[in-house]
Amino acid sequence: MSNSKITKPVLGIAAYSGVGKTTLLINIIPLLKKENYKIGIIKHAHHAFDVDQKGKDSYQLRKAGASHMLITSNQRWALMVENSIKKEPDVDVYIKKFEHEDVDLILIEGFKTKNIPKIELHRPSLGHPLLCADDKNIIAIASDSRLNEDIDIPILDLNNYKMIIEYITNKFPKK
Repeated sequence: MSNSKITKPVLGIAAYSGVGKTTLLINIIPLLKKENYKIGIIKHAHHAFDVDQKGKDSYQLRKAGASHMLITSNQRWALMVENSIKKEPDVDVYIKKFEHEDVDLILIEGFKTKNIPKIELHRPSLGHPLLCADDKNIIAIASDSRLNEDIDIPILDLNNYKMIIEYITNKFPKK
């Protein structure tokens, strides 16, 4: 990842499908919020998706051909952009979208092969190999049981959210 213009701290949550990336994030985001962190999330989807509801005006306007659809209220806003590209842009493109937003930390779910610092989630009972063997961007492993491999990075308890938060806030202190 080229850090030339990226100034916000970025941390990926990497794992095979079904290991619990979303579950972990749902549980640690409120704890980070209690520590006064403002969190931005980038979540990778492997398929086409809609964030709008069929039948709503914004959905109909987008389906009518709007390439950009910004929907806003006093509580939130969302910008949906229709892509007509063959290859998905690198994660840097999405990270840069947060550069002018008021966030202290960008958490990324997915993009497990990208060149960003990551915590690997690992459940030995599922039989997946460790990602850290081939990825030097993994800075810690959160596992639900003891690892048989000799690992030289921090090993966190996947079920101990307080431990994970302490690691994250120490590694990525608020500025």
